[in-house]
Amino acid sequence: MNNLPNIGMLYYLAFRASYSILYIFDLHTNQITNMLLNYRQYMVCTVLSCLLLLCFTNRLLAQNKENAAFTMWDNKPAQKWMTEAYPIGNGRIGGMIFGGVDQEHIQFNDNTLWTGDENDRGMYQAFGDLFIDFNNKDQPFTSYSRKLDIDHAVHTINYTQNDTQFKREYFCSFPDKVMVFHFTANQKKAYSAIISLKDAHDGTITASGNTIQIRGKLPNGMTYQATAVVKVENGKLEAVKDGDSEKLKITNADAITLIFTAATNYINKREQNWKGEEPAPKIVRVLNAVKTKSYNKLLKNHTQDYDHLYNRLAINLGTSNADTQKLPNYQRLINYKKVADPALEALIFQYGRYLLISSSRPGGLPANLQGLWNESNTPPWGSDYHSNINIQMNYWLAEPTNLSECQIPYLDYINSMREVSAMATRKQYPNTRGWTVKTENNIFGGMSFLWNTPGSAWYAQALWEHYAFTKDKNYLKNFAYPIIKEIAEFWDDHLKRRPDGTLVSPLGWSPEHGPTEDGVTHDQQIVYDLFTNYIEAAEILGIDQDYKTYIADLKAHLLKPKIGKWGQLQEWETDRDDPKDQHRHISHLFGLHPGREISTIKTPELAKAARVTLTARGDESTGWSMAWKMNFWARLQDGNHAYKILQNFITPVGGSGTDYNKGGGIYTNLFCAHPPFQIDGNFGYTAGISEMLLQSQTGELQFLPALPDQWAAAGSIQGLRARGNFEITNLQWKDGKVVKLSIKSLSGENCIVRSPNALKHTVKGIDEEKSGKDFTYSFKTQVGKVYRFEG
Repeated sequence: MNNLPNIGMLYYLAFRASYSILYIFDLHTNQITNMLLNYRQYMVCTVLSCLLLLCFTNRLLAQNKENAAFTMWDNKPAQKWMTEAYPIGNGRIGGMIFGGVDQEHIQFNDNTLWTGDENDRGMYQAFGDLFIDFNNKDQPFTSYSRKLDIDHAVHTINYTQNDTQFKREYFCSFPDKVMVFHFTANQKKAYSAIISLKDAHDGTITASGNTIQIRGKLPNGMTYQATAVVKVENGKLEAVKDGDSEKLKITNADAITLIFTAATNYINKREQNWKGEEPAPKIVRVLNAVKTKSYNKLLKNHTQDYDHLYNRLAINLGTSNADTQKLPNYQRLINYKKVADPALEALIFQYGRYLLISSSRPGGLPANLQGLWNESNTPPWGSDYHSNINIQMNYWLAEPTNLSECQIPYLDYINSMREVSAMATRKQYPNTRGWTVKTENNIFGGMSFLWNTPGSAWYAQALWEHYAFTKDKNYLKNFAYPIIKEIAEFWDDHLKRRPDGTLVSPLGWSPEHGPTEDGVTHDQQIVYDLFTNYIEAAEILGIDQDYKTYIADLKAHLLKPKIGKWGQLQEWETDRDDPKDQHRHISHLFGLHPGREISTIKTPELAKAARVTLTARGDESTGWSMAWKMNFWARLQDGNHAYKILQNFITPVGGSGTDYNKGGGIYTNLFCAHPPFQIDGNFGYTAGISEMLLQSQTGELQFLPALPDQWAAAGSIQGLRARGNFEITNLQWKDGKVVKLSIKSLSGENCIVRSPNALKHTVKGIDEEKSGKDFTYSFKTQVGKVYRFEG
């Protein structure tokens, strides 16, 4: 309620509005002339103003409630980076906010700061820490809150100390390329503090005037710089020395604005040896561009840019108890298994979108194992790009949840590694065209650990999916198709031909367990997906018809998925699956998700076998594995089981160590706990909910395919995207049935709607059919037209 305007001012505005209404009415009717200031008109205005005031306040209260529904918060400062601090980011730089009262701590990153090179995978590096030590140390404080507003990507901290109300606002701006920290209070001269930087390496820290910065160089030749410019309202600002350290000192300021940016000399171009412009001139340009902008202007730029992406999609999975929504994150997580909290489930869904917007923007690098947030120079698995599911899972949500632009860094990354990967591939697999990758990968094309031969084919799926959702033929022809084709050529050369004509992937491995042998199901399904996408791409573009026919023949001879002796989908060609095996990787169900080889409608027997496998593997696992299981069960159209996995995912985890054995869940800052933190679980969770509400991989738009009983009463979502370049501008359901549906056609493709209940419509030329327990509607569409249905 702190954001509500003064009620007296609202009354005045309402009275003026009612006066204007009467005046306009008088101009149009001439029936109440000469009454403008009499007693009766005053009374009419009073009544009208009260009614308007009621409307205004109700609307403001509703807005306040809506904002609270998508706000993370805690009633105490963070102590631990991984489990409690809140993230902000602009796709390249980012920070983790602790929100301390005595000392503010912001740990920051630039996702281009890496060790290693083309021959050494290296590791993603921590950059440094920004500290603000206040002079009111150890003084008691009350009314503390730190909040991350997911709706606008603004972090706020409020508390009262020594009868002074303090407020901080933080954000990380993509258009202005800076992090901004704004400190205000309701008393003058409230701020006296020391600002310092800590480098995670051996860089030089200097302070002069109103600027403090780090400069350094890594052993691989990467140079880096981070710079903070401080503005104070009134008060005194000076550079000081504390022993060998240079810092900034603030005395008796009314308010503080700190503008921070960072850069390296990395460029995502191998032809330039991965090195571009030095960081210093980049930073000068950024700071010169923002130095004349007010705080409010920077905030407006940030929120407009962020809202343009985030506000494309809104979701309502049901209403949580008002008292529940008032609780801090950690308490809601503790209560979750006892008290229904659909608003928390929706919050975590939107948090995944927030994290993707904050860690993956056009022109930059893709989100890594931790997005872009990392406090260590030796993070788990190097905080790298894992090619056997993790980077792929990071982007499952991008297209369906209307964040197509956020997938661009991943596609650019795939393109950038081609030359280095091709050279390494030829050494490992002589006489092959194309390329593939190892399991662990960096930003220079460097790789380590085992060869993951189907890795590049899985990458190719993202190239195809971007086209499937956008229908951008120029992109398909000039960017995606050449890469998909050269990966298809690798498999053309790499597949083993058996005497009976069967084609198998040689010496494959089912990540991350089992023997190394021919015909592993995981490999076979990914190659099937690659060939399917290549054939469709060539057909759409009308090119390479002979090679398209040839690849179609290869696809027809691939070893097919098999059903084993206990009804399971076999993980290997040999029927050796152990029904007691509960390994976190279920790699041989790729064809179910994210592939499209297995479906309940088109291949029911294989889908049934996949269900047997999933049941045997169990519901509890590491965080990212549970997120994948949500997607599996959604594709099996079992909403209640998908929801059961969702509930398991929302399990509070306290520790931050590495644990493969049923240790997964979520930390109090809503980061996915593998454990430790891996962001793919957050992204996979969001993708899983979109799969529960809409699927389009089979050429149909299937609505509510896996709606659980817990959401069936009523709900809605606006802004989902479907293959064929359709936007679902409105989907509402009640009692498990579609009651309102609006589909916007953005490319004029033919559309097939599959609904669990019959729908009314006014669409001309539509073909209607009862299909099993569903109803289907097929029709041609026009670009830009919205098609509406009602239950």
